Amino acid sequence: MRGNALIALGANLPGPWGSPLQAVQRAVRELDRGGKSVIRLSPLYESEAIGQPGQPPYVNAVAEIATHMPPEALLRKLKRLESEAGRRGRNAPWGARNLDLDILDYGGRISGWRGINAVMAGAGPRKLTLPHPQTHMRPFVLVPLEDIAPQWRHPVLRQSVTELLDALPGNPRHDRLRRLSETSP
Repeated sequence: MRGNALIALGANLPGPWGSPLQAVQRAVRELDRGGKSVIRLSPLYESEAIGQPGQPPYVNAVAEIATHMPPEALLRKLKRLESEAGRRGRNAPWGARNLDLDILDYGGRISGWRGINAVMAGAGPRKLTLPHPQTHMRPFVLVPLEDIAPQWRHPVLRQSVTELLDALPGNPRHDRLRRLSETSP
């Protein structure tokens, strides 16, 4: 089996892999080996942390990878990388992290969705949910995703990444986001 997956990368705490910027850059290198290859990588962005107050800003990016791993195996690999980068436990929701890697989409597959109301309430299941249940609500994911995959459509909501961004309040392409690089790291 070979498929393409969209992976969100983020970090806002230093750890064994260095600064948040260094952790995201190393995670990209790790995504480019062991049965996976990076096809496209967004520029890096700095975003305000959401959730718990007082957190440092995040470094965010989105990568498109080709992989022969099924989604569940890919998720296990991403969780191992998070652990190697210093992440312990599952942290508090929306808390600070040494590294956070999420599968946003895997070849348009839909699994584990319990409806938009459950997603909005944060009551999603603990197993792998595809597409990621909060992709459509996160400017720090949608903006870099638009950079590398403007044609992407949310498999459940059936809206383009541009339509999802346009539906968010404010100006999500500029509010609380700052591009750190014009080209991929």
